[in-house]
Amino acid sequence: MLLQHLCTYADRQLPLPPPSYQEQPIRYVIDLTGDGRFLGMIDTSDPSAPKLRRGQRRLAPALVRTSGVRAKLLADKASYALGFVPPGESPKREGQEHEAFVALVAACAAATSDLAVSAVARFLEALGAASVPLPADFDPGGTITFRVDGVFPIDRPDVQAFWASLQASGDAPVMPCVVCGQERPVLAGHPVPIKPIPNGQTSGNFLISANAKAFESYGLERSLIAPTCAPCAEKYGTALNALLAGADSRLRIGGNVYVFWTAERTGFRPGSLLSDPDPAEVRELLDAARSGKEAATEIDDVAFYAVGLSASGARIAVRTWIDSTVGAARSRLVRYFALQEIVDAYGEAGPALPIWRLAGSTVRDPRKEEPAPGVADGLFELALAGRRLPQDVLARAVQRCRAGQGVSRERAALIKMALGSEQGWTNERIETMSGLDAANRDPAYLCGRLLAVLDAIQQQAISPNATVVDRFYGSASSAPASVFGNLLDNAQNHLAKLRKEPRTRGAGIALDGRLMDVMDGLDGFPPTLTLPQQGLFALGFYHQRAADRRARRERAEERRSGAESGAAEPDAAESDLDE
Repeated sequence: MLLQHLCTYADRQLPLPPPSYQEQPIRYVIDLTGDGRFLGMIDTSDPSAPKLRRGQRRLAPALVRTSGVRAKLLADKASYALGFVPPGESPKREGQEHEAFVALVAACAAATSDLAVSAVARFLEALGAASVPLPADFDPGGTITFRVDGVFPIDRPDVQAFWASLQASGDAPVMPCVVCGQERPVLAGHPVPIKPIPNGQTSGNFLISANAKAFESYGLERSLIAPTCAPCAEKYGTALNALLAGADSRLRIGGNVYVFWTAERTGFRPGSLLSDPDPAEVRELLDAARSGKEAATEIDDVAFYAVGLSASGARIAVRTWIDSTVGAARSRLVRYFALQEIVDAYGEAGPALPIWRLAGSTVRDPRKEEPAPGVADGLFELALAGRRLPQDVLARAVQRCRAGQGVSRERAALIKMALGSEQGWTNERIETMSGLDAANRDPAYLCGRLLAVLDAIQQQAISPNATVVDRFYGSASSAPASVFGNLLDNAQNHLAKLRKEPRTRGAGIALDGRLMDVMDGLDGFPPTLTLPQQGLFALGFYHQRAADRRARRERAEERRSGAESGAAEPDAAESDLDE
């Protein structure tokens, strides 16, 4: 299905090159007269322009060479086009390559009677390696082609037809093509390398290729394991490369790359929403869904496809495949953004998070290490297929919270997404868990809140070198009963100290009330917490801290407002709580 949909996309939405042609960099152009006389060689590369570093890009005959001598028509590297022997190479091999190139041009000239091709053939027949002056920085690997009286023979329709017929003929076995289903000659090696795949080969990778016995079946080797005719192989490769090259049709996360497309041209661009979500666009998407407003229903039934890829040696691994509709994908995006809604560190509504930041939160430093491939896959599938996040994603986020003795907004959002998708939270539950849920009486959630309150009490009473969170977050989040008894005893000592001092009496009373509010919901401390419960612990801790910071900011604003109006200031000790 993947290959068929790629071919359909190529047929409907791409300007396809001639059969067996690909766009490729042409480094050198040899200018000839109509009678085959040499005029000069032009280097088309431009080191200052990234797209021209290897030469001007043109459509030219394409061929996948694995071994043996096989020439490309009228456009090839120096050993074929000129018989050039690089230092250290075998002259015999280069001689064979040049002979194959000359013979191919002669055959084309005879078959097409094309005057430009005949001029190139005459030039090659009289060519000696020393007859073409080469620049000092000559690149033997650069592709060389010819121009006759200002015309490129490779652009001529009769030349293109000759090359296509040559590639279609030969000793290829005739089998039913897995894409079109027709009995046709099928390819042992597919002609269009796929690039760029993250961490893949610079020359490109292949979607269908058996490069070891373990991948072969029924005696079929290489690409014959999935028999594909030349036209279909070129179409799916061209389509995939076009999608990988489009900024609106690809999304890279770590070592994975994802591409998506629709059966018809639409304005649906999920990639930008996921990689760089615009707050206004996300808000409009969520508001439309919550209000029941219909939007863009005329394209909701248009087919939507997405595929995730990664490199596996010379081959490409298909990591995930989504076959859906625009309407279904949009509704899943709504839930994806609703699940990740969570207040920022100061209790305010925060903007939507890019998918790469969510994935990067599962590693210590995303600038130095890539997230596990399964994390990116899980987030992508949740966003566009509505699949639940794998439990491994929750485990990694919880582990990073324990290792870092705290909870960042990205990890809190990821934990909420994991729990909500796994447990099938209702829309109301999803919205409630965006910030502090004072009505939540789950012991794990309350234990997380409790640790945040105990930390606030300690920091108000003393200035510790290592806080309660620094020392006990890991133990408290996995085995609450083992630590909270001693922590509560210490907290009572801190509260007594705060109440004795007039300057901190208000803060002590406020903190004691906050502690009692959390403790009222706890009948005891769980001996251990399961992985989902550890996730709830992290959310409780994060929510409580964010709510405390927001309350502190609001009190500070009230104090400033009162000072400006001349009103009496509130108790300084209580208003400075947790500063």
